[in-house]
Amino acid sequence: MQPLTFRTLRSLRLSGRGYLLLGTTLSALMLGTAARADDDIVSKMEQEMSRLQAAQAHVQEEQRVINHDMALLKAEIARHRTSSRSASHAPPAHDGQLATAHLPDRNDIHADHSKRITTVSAGRHSLKTAEAPQFAATPSEMTAAARAEPVHGAVARRDRVSLSPTGRGVIDTDRGSELAVVGHRAEDVLVHFAENGVGPHPRETMGAQSAGAIGDHGVFHLGPVTLMLGGFVDMAAVLENRHVASDTFNYWQDMPYPNEPRYHTNNFNGSARYSRLSLLARGNINSEAIISGFFESDFGAGAVTTDPYESNSYSFRMRQAYLAYDDNKAGWHFLGGQAWSLLTPGRAGIVARQESLPETIEASMLAGQTWSRQWQVRIVKDFFHHRLWTGLSIENPATLYDTTGFSASNGAVSMPNGSTVTIGENGVGLTNDTTNFSNEIAPDVIGKVAYDPVWGHYEMEGILHFPHDRVTMGNTGHNNTAVGGGAGGSMILPLIPGKVELRMAGLAGWGINRYGSVLLPDATLKANGSPDPLFGIQAQAGVIAHPNPRIDVYGYFGTQRVGHSYFNANGASYGYGNPAYSNAGCLQELSTLSCTANTRSVSEITIGGWWRFFKGKFGTVEAGTQLAYSRRQIWSGIGGDPHTSMSQIFFDFRYLPFQ
Repeated sequence: MQPLTFRTLRSLRLSGRGYLLLGTTLSALMLGTAARADDDIVSKMEQEMSRLQAAQAHVQEEQRVINHDMALLKAEIARHRTSSRSASHAPPAHDGQLATAHLPDRNDIHADHSKRITTVSAGRHSLKTAEAPQFAATPSEMTAAARAEPVHGAVARRDRVSLSPTGRGVIDTDRGSELAVVGHRAEDVLVHFAENGVGPHPRETMGAQSAGAIGDHGVFHLGPVTLMLGGFVDMAAVLENRHVASDTFNYWQDMPYPNEPRYHTNNFNGSARYSRLSLLARGNINSEAIISGFFESDFGAGAVTTDPYESNSYSFRMRQAYLAYDDNKAGWHFLGGQAWSLLTPGRAGIVARQESLPETIEASMLAGQTWSRQWQVRIVKDFFHHRLWTGLSIENPATLYDTTGFSASNGAVSMPNGSTVTIGENGVGLTNDTTNFSNEIAPDVIGKVAYDPVWGHYEMEGILHFPHDRVTMGNTGHNNTAVGGGAGGSMILPLIPGKVELRMAGLAGWGINRYGSVLLPDATLKANGSPDPLFGIQAQAGVIAHPNPRIDVYGYFGTQRVGHSYFNANGASYGYGNPAYSNAGCLQELSTLSCTANTRSVSEITIGGWWRFFKGKFGTVEAGTQLAYSRRQIWSGIGGDPHTSMSQIFFDFRYLPFQ
């Protein structure tokens, strides 16, 4: 096509057709030029956006590296300060050897810090230093570090805190913050523990959640106080071959016999009532002392208006609420408020939120598990650089009486000799008016010793309990106090540190049965009306495995047993487990014969697992399933001692926004 010139235009006849051709040609030229210009602009904008995105990613990587190196630099400075303060004392490290470390001066630290930043900026993403240990900067890296194997040839330092259950990835800290480990935009309070191959709970495991683990996402700073959120949204369900109306909380003593129609029916129940929220407030009083307060709650309580037909409005309840004071230099630790009982097995030292609890879905945990959450005042002292711990606690008493054979109402029991024994009173005011609150003369006294050698965690504990009542005959009366108590212990053996561990625990004694999950009775009454503590034993063992950071599997066996005590008077039978009681009607549906069925023992075997299938800045989502088989046996009476059993399968999904 020839160029369009003025001469060409003159040669055209300016007719209507010529004008049309001229306009069409000019429009096509203008549109083509504009389109090419737009394409060039869009292309340049896309190139500029790509360049800016690459620059932004580079800046973010540099910032992450700088944060990482700042943590390492602080660790070096803290180690230097700690070693300087303790140089005059020079305490020996484990196995009688001195824990030595290179102490660089300020110029060395600055030069080493700059060298690491330069190395990473040049494209090397791994930090390799001779003295500074690696720091798990992100929650996923902390989880991975917690699974790692121990570093061979490393000398353990008692003034270090570790994110790993084996001691790997040890971080030197200032002694004033030994109980605080600071991660990427987060912080958590962990026990300053001996490297025993067990270590503190991996934060996301079910055992940690049960004990009250706090999150690493929901962290806020209000002046000198740090607030840390924890908890989860829970949606658990159970399918069982017996109808026991207790949701996912097993009440084993209600396990029915064939004389009840509910023995012959399956039951499905699902609930979100065990969704949980917790808050930890922590502040440094000075360079050596830390004070903290912890609150944890869920919806596990059922008010008198709670029903499953409309709103399913379960009550908000207090699980834990306590304050703690830790003097890290002197090794003194104080706790006051409602927390897990000191009898509850632990996992490292004697520290709150490090209780060794089963990873089960069922809210009652496991038959044979020793535990209680109650008011207490606890004082703990650790020795030998946090390897040996001793603790003493006074805790709220609550004697669980059995009054089978007696006539009882509102805590008043009628005796065959005409006297009246007062063992308690139904709740009034703001307490539950359908529950009897026992008379108590003194708190339970509990002592514990915990030991963390280089392999495993070991505990021994003892308890004193004082059941108390009043016997009234005519217009006069007298008080009676019995002495009960027992002893037990627990251990955690890291068969493969960070991967597989074996847990065992047990407790035996008189009047201490309410500390077991089955809630067997603590005491009955003698013929003279005085409390009669019942002997009991509870034990559990389990194997827990962590094949990878996202999967936990477990298997447990637990059992709880109780003794019997009884008497006969005026042709009637009294007490617990009396062989004169009738069990003749236990095996016939809607039998007219009696089925007294005083529980002798409950045993449970269970297996299950958890899978954390989503994890990111939004938190963690996990799913779990569990199979359980329970068996209930009763004291022999007229008609023998038939047993009953129950099989269950549990399902659960949880969203942990702060983990």
